[in-house]
Amino acid sequence: MSETGKDVSDWWSTDIIDMAPGEIRMRGYPIDDLIGHVSFAQMIWLMTRGDLPTNDQATLLEAALVAAVDHGPQAPSIAAARMAVTCGVNLNGAMASAVNMLDDVHGGAGEQAVELYTWIDTAILEGAAPDDAVAKMVDRWQAERTAFIPGFGHRFHTPEDPRAPRLLALVDEAARAGTVNGRYAEIARGIQNTLNARKGKPVPMNIDGATAVIFSELGFAGPLARGLFCLSRSVGILSHAWEQMNQGGRNKGPTPPAYKWTYTGPNPIGQKERALKEAEPKD
Repeated sequence: MSETGKDVSDWWSTDIIDMAPGEIRMRGYPIDDLIGHVSFAQMIWLMTRGDLPTNDQATLLEAALVAAVDHGPQAPSIAAARMAVTCGVNLNGAMASAVNMLDDVHGGAGEQAVELYTWIDTAILEGAAPDDAVAKMVDRWQAERTAFIPGFGHRFHTPEDPRAPRLLALVDEAARAGTVNGRYAEIARGIQNTLNARKGKPVPMNIDGATAVIFSELGFAGPLARGLFCLSRSVGILSHAWEQMNQGGRNKGPTPPAYKWTYTGPNPIGQKERALKEAEPKD
């Protein structure tokens, strides 16, 4: 190969995929060996981690992916997808519009929860008592990041998010089977207890907190936790966009047309008329 040709071929380098005419290998595995033999969850693991998971690991990962697929049209990302469709956007554009909204505030709590769990785990490994580590790192998070503790509290599901206990039960089963060690589940429960005590009422673990336990137990990095959530929620986004496409509708905004926004600037419509009426002589 000429030096110029090598410059071109080395422009991108990857351990993920290799191809030649009539041959495709993913992480070294021929694609025709993978097709029909591995699940989608196993393929996600292979592509992001470089090796194939055990069946039990893949089952636990799949449970997290299933749990987070949708949370209704009131979720900003889902609403965006449906509105995009009514504006004439095709499915791929609607999905892109929605996924681009999954950032720090809406969609990023799973990654943040993995980070907080890691802080606490590190403190425990360095010798801190579990309860002390939880309290200290919760305080640190609120001092350095935000008052909101990622993965806990829910504006709709009170006193309990129904997805969280089921996922934690699966983690407990996996821990008993030796698939994971269960330490992140205990950390999450420690946070739950601390928040309950401080608030004086239940602060439910939400879907982000529960899936973050699974991603942490399985060894996924925090940024991948957000990516996995995007993969999961894309299923709900796709289904809502497709449903809206079949329902029809044109230029649907976030609220029905009869509802008007609140104007807070100068000279609102009707102000002049009210002033003139108030200035009229009284009998």
